[in-house]
Amino acid sequence: MKYALLGDLHSSIEDTKAVLHHIHRCAPGADIIGLGDLYECTVGKRKAETMRNCPVEKAAIRSEAFDQLLTFPSVRGNQEERIMKVTGTNEFSKLPEKMIIDGAVLIHGHQWKWTADWLPLVPKIDPPLLFFGHSHEAALYRKKNRLPFEYGKPVVLKKKRYAINAGAVWGSREWVLYDAAARTVTFMKAD
Repeated sequence: MKYALLGDLHSSIEDTKAVLHHIHRCAPGADIIGLGDLYECTVGKRKAETMRNCPVEKAAIRSEAFDQLLTFPSVRGNQEERIMKVTGTNEFSKLPEKMIIDGAVLIHGHQWKWTADWLPLVPKIDPPLLFFGHSHEAALYRKKNRLPFEYGKPVVLKKKRYAINAGAVWGSREWVLYDAAARTVTFMKAD
């Protein structure tokens, strides 16, 4: 089974359209799954600590055009959680915190600590492959070390633990193709 994993869309219609078009062109038939932060919350972290009952249209960048692009399942990101917190709605509570697919865990990445220079302090999980987003930086990690990769070139994953950051749709137009049968991951970037 092949999976196209994308995250950190942050309500960007143009970037999301470009990535979805790239997925359909490069990996037709792949199951598309989101890694959270589909929407952009307009309320900052500090202000969100005290703000409540804010109208959704003021708390999030939303449009019907963007909503129509979201035809795939996704995990919940910190942006969705913040929107719910400041609005008092549970609109995104149906999005799971994590998903498990063919030997891999999908999660946004805001659930664990990060170093000052944005390196993830990834928890040990099962299954041993972890796909995430949050930092907006595509990366492949093994034992806390960042491994090299080239866009468009499959990386064969040994039967070890890996953490794979799919990068960001917003601003970078990145996504990851995971082939569970071949046990490969291919970092992709749309034009």
